[in-house]
Amino acid sequence: MDAAAPVWDIRLRKQLGHGSSRFELDVRFASRAPRVVLYGPSGAGKTQTLRLIAGITAPDSGRVSVAGRVLFDDAAGIRLSPQQRRLAFVFQDYALFPHLSVRQNIAFAARHGWRNPPRALHDARVDEWIERFRLQSVAHHFPHQISGGQRQRTAVARALMNDPTALLLDEPFAALDKALRRQLRDELLQLQQSLQLPMLLITHDDDDVAALAEQVVHLAGGRVAPPDAGHLLPRALAV
Repeated sequence: MDAAAPVWDIRLRKQLGHGSSRFELDVRFASRAPRVVLYGPSGAGKTQTLRLIAGITAPDSGRVSVAGRVLFDDAAGIRLSPQQRRLAFVFQDYALFPHLSVRQNIAFAARHGWRNPPRALHDARVDEWIERFRLQSVAHHFPHQISGGQRQRTAVARALMNDPTALLLDEPFAALDKALRRQLRDELLQLQQSLQLPMLLITHDDDDVAALAEQVVHLAGGRVAPPDAGHLLPRALAV
């Protein structure tokens, strides 16, 4: 990848609505920072932007380039599927399968089709992530039997199973208490730095911004807003 090229080059437009309600998303930013935080209040369009980048939702027009790979460009006719984009996506509620153990949830990412991994599965990659996230003692537990922090670690481990090119996280600390948030922020920062994996995280929490952001993109009303002098954000992205 060209060192001068942006890690994130995002230009997305999408008309959203239900009934008579309409919302236009028009998000444009470019950044060379490996760790970018999309910051803003509920309803600003943060989650929709993340889903458009991941390919879960199709934009009306625009361009998505991450770490030098063009994933979507309507003008050039490039429309990679979510699988082809190779972006790890961690949902706010973690989206773990309740009927599968921690080990099976992590292994599911490497399965082809919808058959569940066997409970007695032996896979060196699964073992590696279980050890890295210190999940050995709960590897055969189900999601309802483990803590919120362990559920988050399981979700991140599953997302990283297939060697993604970037990590996308939707409000990853929202369901956790303050002390655990602090601990898991530190863990996520160490993980990103050790893997050298570009990371895009969305939040409305100032502490997440202060701990994790190299660059901040402030969303308001479906658009990138200029830095607000009344609410100072570290390393805010000027537009």
